[in-house]
Amino acid sequence: MAWRGAEAVALLVVLASLVFLALRTLPGDPAALILGDQASAAELSALRARLGFDRPLYVQYAHYLRGLLTLDFGDSLRRPGVRAAARVFEALGPTGELAGLAVAMGSVVGITSAVLAVGPWLGAGRRHVERAFVVVASTPLLAFAPLLTYVFAVRWRVLPLPGDPDAGFLGLVFASALLAVPLSAHVARIGRAALQDVSGAPFLTVVRAKGGSFARAWFLHGLPATSGPIVTTIGTQLGALLGGAVVLERLFERPGLGTLILESYASRDLPVLEASVVAAGSLFVATQAIAGAVHAAIDPRVRS
Repeated sequence: MAWRGAEAVALLVVLASLVFLALRTLPGDPAALILGDQASAAELSALRARLGFDRPLYVQYAHYLRGLLTLDFGDSLRRPGVRAAARVFEALGPTGELAGLAVAMGSVVGITSAVLAVGPWLGAGRRHVERAFVVVASTPLLAFAPLLTYVFAVRWRVLPLPGDPDAGFLGLVFASALLAVPLSAHVARIGRAALQDVSGAPFLTVVRAKGGSFARAWFLHGLPATSGPIVTTIGTQLGALLGGAVVLERLFERPGLGTLILESYASRDLPVLEASVVAAGSLFVATQAIAGAVHAAIDPRVRS
């Protein structure tokens, strides 16, 4: 665990360093991009001094790393007096709710679908379910999210618009369900393949010989044995999940980390942009670590 923690910290430092270099070494004057072409030389000089761009690059990098350790990225350029980290923490709440509920829904639906596709309940219909997994997993979120929103929220009016401020928890559930659709398909595909590999294992035969039902054999004995690929898939899909959250938040005008990244990029609010990208990377790394811990807790072979 200590080694994995060190790897996670090293990965975050590399990510933060890439963000630092990308915003400071790419062609163009960041101060001119922020203030525009009409800014005077004095205004540009003052902003460079405020952001530290007038210092040597190694001094800027040392100051940046020190701020990274203390979560101090400076003040927002568009909201003077408001810390960049405070804006990121404010945006993490809605994004965490959206992504967390999507992971829970996608995992439950995907695992259940995988067991149904392997077990004897669907008969020959398993082939259609498997094909549906492939179709859904290969369909971009932007292709079906507007369509499903039109059908359920506009045409049939059985669900509120996800971006409606008055939608409340039901709007959050609808948005999370849209985000969970591709995740559930990926989990179902990998879970079905993993369960298929252990379908002829002796321990499942013993469970059935002792009178255990198919549901008991698959859910209580088959799933723990295949937890590795399933948990790994859920963890690795976080990057796509965060990308989908950016799309949904922008599509439905929902507050969150994705909306903040796009807004800070459009307004050239560099401190907020740096803090947002580092926070997104931290979420990804933390999820990978949690997935590894859950895998070890479920499968004793990982701890041996």
